[in-house]
Amino acid sequence: MNKNISIIGSGFSALAASCYLAKEGYEVTIFEKNKTIGGRARQLKKDGFTFDIGPTWYWMPDVFERFFADFNKKPEDYYTLEKLNPAYSVYFGKEDYITIEDTLEKICIAFENEEKGSSKKLMEFIDNAQNNYDVAIKDLVYRPGVSPFELVTPVTIKKIGQFFSTIKKDVRKEFKNDRLAMILEFPVLFLGAKPDNTPSFYSFMNYADFGIGTFHPKKGMYQVILAMETLAKSLGVKILTENSIDKIIVDNGIATSLISNGIEYKSDIILSGADYHHTETLLDSQYVQYSENFWEKKTFAPSSLLFYIGFDKKLKNVNHHTLFFDVDFDVHAKDIYDKAKWPDDPLFYASFPSITDTSSAPEGKEAGIFLIPLAPGLEDTKDLRELYFNKIIDRFENLTSQSVKKNIIFKESFCVNDFIKDYNSYKGNAYGMANTLLQTAFLRPKLKSKKVKNLYFTGQLTVPGPGVPPSLISGKLVAELIKKHHSN
Repeated sequence: MNKNISIIGSGFSALAASCYLAKEGYEVTIFEKNKTIGGRARQLKKDGFTFDIGPTWYWMPDVFERFFADFNKKPEDYYTLEKLNPAYSVYFGKEDYITIEDTLEKICIAFENEEKGSSKKLMEFIDNAQNNYDVAIKDLVYRPGVSPFELVTPVTIKKIGQFFSTIKKDVRKEFKNDRLAMILEFPVLFLGAKPDNTPSFYSFMNYADFGIGTFHPKKGMYQVILAMETLAKSLGVKILTENSIDKIIVDNGIATSLISNGIEYKSDIILSGADYHHTETLLDSQYVQYSENFWEKKTFAPSSLLFYIGFDKKLKNVNHHTLFFDVDFDVHAKDIYDKAKWPDDPLFYASFPSITDTSSAPEGKEAGIFLIPLAPGLEDTKDLRELYFNKIIDRFENLTSQSVKKNIIFKESFCVNDFIKDYNSYKGNAYGMANTLLQTAFLRPKLKSKKVKNLYFTGQLTVPGPGVPPSLISGKLVAELIKKHHSN
C-alpha cells in the first residue's frame, strides 16, 4: 500500500514537494487554509484589474526550468515568459534615475555613463558572481542542510574568504559611486538581510540580476502557481482549500494524523509548508524543537506594507519595476534590522505590470503595486498605513513629475496583521528568515523534526532560504529526504 502524506499549505515549496512525492508513488493531500492556493503568491482581482499579492519578480529562470524538467515538462508548457527590457529603473532624485536594461553590455554602458572606468570593475564583479552562481544554484542549494560538510567542496574551500567578508564590503571597495553601489547591493535584499550582514558568496544574486535578467510570466506570477497545481493534479495530488489545521497528533513520538476543521486525517507522513514557528504551535509542547527564545534571536527578513492601486490613466516616467532610493538606504535598513521601528523616510518599490501585460488592467488604465519593507512585528493600524501611503505617493508624484492621487480608482493595502492572519506568519514577516552567515545551510531550522518521527518541514524558514526559486528547491530537498527515510 502506498504511503499517505499530508501537506500543510500550498505555497511554492509545498506544491513542489507534492509533485515530487506524488511522482514517487505517495498518496498526497494538500491542506490549504485560504480559499485559493499559492500561499503568499495569491492574486487580487478587482474592477478589471489583476495584482500579484506576493512575489512580482521572476529571477533565476533556470531553477524553474530544472523543476519542470524533473517531470519532463517545460515552463512554456504552462505559461509564457517575457524578458523585461528595461529590467527596472532606480530613482535617486527628481527625474534622476538609472535604467538597468536587459543585457550586461547595456548595463556596462549605464555604469560607464555614471562613473568612468566602472564598467571594467563591473565585468570583473559579475564574472565572480557568475562563478558563485554556478557553485551555489547548480550545486550547493540542492543539499538538504543536514551537515556542515555539505558546504565543504574543493571549490568552496577556495572561496572560504567569501563566507567571512560581506557584499557591502566587496561592493564599496570597488565602487566609490554611491548610486552604483546601491544598485549592486539591492539584489541581496531578496535574501532578507542587510548587505553588510550578507556573505560575499551571495553575489550570485548580482549574476541573477545582471547576467540572466528579469522576466515576467504573462498574466502574472500566479501563472506559475497554476502551472504547479496542474502538474500536481496530473500526478494525483488532492488539494483541499479552506482547510486550516487545528492540531498535529503525535503518538509515542510519531506523527500519526492531523486535525483540520475538526476532522482527523490519518497520515503516514506529515509535511508542513506553512510557517515553521506556527506549525510547531500545532504540537504538544514536549514535541516542539525550537523555543520562542530561539525564534526571537533570529534575524528575520522584512515584513512589508503593500498597496494595490487601480489608476484611471497610464502613468509616465516609470517602468514595470521601479525602485525609489532617493532616501538614505542605511538609515531605513537600521529601522528594519537594528531598531525595529517604522522608518521616517522609507525606501519603496513600485511595480506596474500593466506596462508589460495588458491582462493586468483595463485599457488606458494602470495597475500599481507599491511596497515598503518594514521590520516584522511592528504595530499595524489603518492610520499608519494611510500615513505611509501619503508619504510615498507624495514622493512618487514629485520624483516622476506627475499627478496621480486624483487618478486613483481604488487602493487596497496589506501589512503585518494580514501576513499573520492569512499566512500565520511569525511576527508578520513577508520573506522568512534572512540568509546571514549564521543562518545559512545547516544552521537553518531543519527539514526533518528532531523530536517527532515522520514530521517534516519545507519553505523559506528552512533550507535553502527566502525567495521563490529557493522555495522550489526546498520542496525538492524535503521530498528527497522523505524518500531517503521511507524508501522501504
